[in-house]
Amino acid sequence: MKDSLADRPTVPKGSWTVQDRRLLYSRDGNDWAQLPAQDVWSAAFSGGENGGTTESPVNALPEFEFSRFPAELAIAVTGSTPNNIQASLVGISNGKRAPLVAPKVDQVFIGNTWHPIQVENYQEAFSALADVGIVSGQEITIGQLIWLKTHAPKFGLVVFDSVQSCNPAEVHAPSAMNVDAWGLRAKLYSYQSDGVHYLKLMADQGLGCILGDEMGLGKTVQVIALMLAEKSAGRGPTLVVMPATLLENWRRELVSFSPTLSIKVHAGSDRVGIAARLSRIDVVLTSYETAVRDEPLLSSIPWNMLVLDEAQNIKNPDAQRTLAVKAIPRRISLAVTGTPVENRLIDLWSLSDFVLPGLLGNREEFERVFADTDSDAAYLAPIVAPILLRRRVREVAKDLPEKIDIAQPIPMSRFMAEQYEEVRKAALAEYGKSGSLVALQRLRMFCTHPTLIDDGDVDPAREMPKYQRLVEILEEIFSRDEKVLIFTSYTGMTDTFMSDLPERFPSQFFSFIDGRVPISKRQQTVDLFSTAGAGALFLNPKAAGVGLNITTANHVIHYNPEWNPAVQDQATARAFRRKQVRPVTVYQMFFADTVEEVIVGRLGFKRTLAENAATGHEGGATASEVMEALTISPFGRLGSLE
Repeated sequence: MKDSLADRPTVPKGSWTVQDRRLLYSRDGNDWAQLPAQDVWSAAFSGGENGGTTESPVNALPEFEFSRFPAELAIAVTGSTPNNIQASLVGISNGKRAPLVAPKVDQVFIGNTWHPIQVENYQEAFSALADVGIVSGQEITIGQLIWLKTHAPKFGLVVFDSVQSCNPAEVHAPSAMNVDAWGLRAKLYSYQSDGVHYLKLMADQGLGCILGDEMGLGKTVQVIALMLAEKSAGRGPTLVVMPATLLENWRRELVSFSPTLSIKVHAGSDRVGIAARLSRIDVVLTSYETAVRDEPLLSSIPWNMLVLDEAQNIKNPDAQRTLAVKAIPRRISLAVTGTPVENRLIDLWSLSDFVLPGLLGNREEFERVFADTDSDAAYLAPIVAPILLRRRVREVAKDLPEKIDIAQPIPMSRFMAEQYEEVRKAALAEYGKSGSLVALQRLRMFCTHPTLIDDGDVDPAREMPKYQRLVEILEEIFSRDEKVLIFTSYTGMTDTFMSDLPERFPSQFFSFIDGRVPISKRQQTVDLFSTAGAGALFLNPKAAGVGLNITTANHVIHYNPEWNPAVQDQATARAFRRKQVRPVTVYQMFFADTVEEVIVGRLGFKRTLAENAATGHEGGATASEVMEALTISPFGRLGSLE
């Protein structure tokens, strides 16, 4: 710096002053201007020798010091998240710093000392800041803040971070937020309203995030509210990618909560192959498998929002489904998962790379710098925190009912639906109308698992969406070290559970209680289950539906529905009873458009009657219910099945 400045010509004679932290020069005392730092340096340190000025700034301004050595540039970020952050360029020297009076200015007063700045050394940094839209002295987004933390040091810019980072879970919705005006037909709990507000704040900044609420807290309805907010703002369409087991559940939730949104299930043989038609739909639902097959089609549409449900499906960055969904263009990326962080940090990198590409650098850099250690995880946590909204059941328990009922309608696969039709028609042909109850029983068994009526694949999850969904639910329950009661009427299904699930989850506890377990031994099984770690207890709703207190479990899964609501309710009461200190989540699994849906509909009807003091409900099906159950079929929906 010294050599280059000393060679420059001196400034004309004139006067010096300091105004608003700026060193100004005037030849005639009227027109004041800020001279380049090189000219000031020459006047300060060479002017006396060369006779170029009547008085150098050093002599003219004795209350100020002038440094021969340049200050370094840095970035200071202040304010609070999620939407009041400001970034400013500052000069630093000897541990002290001061803001620049203008972007890219080549001099700065730090305290009472003037310093030159060699801005030519920061051209790459200035270009990088411009590329991501960061202007000194102006507000920045959370995404830009994260970029500064992770990228600015590469360009020689130290980041001084004094932002009051608010945990997204602590961001509260304003009373003025009116989800009804957007068209949402649901009453939100307060934490859900807060979640929608945060999602909207991020979306308004063009940012995605990870919605990592635990299972049972209503992630789907929060995302639907965001879809409606985006449509109200004139933005769309939305693509939701999920496991095939959730397509029907999402379709029903959208119909129920957002009747103003147009919906298309893009699956099976009748899926639309014309981009223009899909782009006119508000919400398109598809599976990960279909997204892989149809990635060229889906990538030809400029989606406003891309939502990944059960986003742990893309934690492997090498997986074909990961590469496919990340290639789809979108304004906002939203990853929905109850298990956002598991064992490997590369999993977190993959999710973050979907939500905000480049947030944690490229994969090679990330793996070179970070190992799967507690210290590295602790370092990453504050970087990822602003884009991770995660609430736990225990944290919002005061807002929740004591029992959370979750319907799990599951679409049959094409292969299974065709099998169901064969079983239905064969049973009717074999037994006739007089044997309709026998036919009904065969259909119930088929829906529980096809191997109950015919030997099948050694892998019970193959071509069996309900079993696949059960495994997905268990993965999340066990990731939280929690326990679950799983009810099924069939000993054959219990045997399948006991032979398969311990292999999938070798660290968990599994046992069962049904008619084969002597009454004298049942409490012993409960005690073992209660003292063990995470695990599942398989129960017959009649054999184990009364008398047992199993409040160490806070999840209940009815794997196949029962005709009599009293049987199911008594079974649920094994966990949902006095001494239970946590909300109990109850999952009702059933195949859509099958005998199981008729049973579930009947359960709801019978409960409504009971609540209105009607009595005398028998467990068996009526003739009309039997007829409905024998005639309903998934066959008419085959075109939209996977």
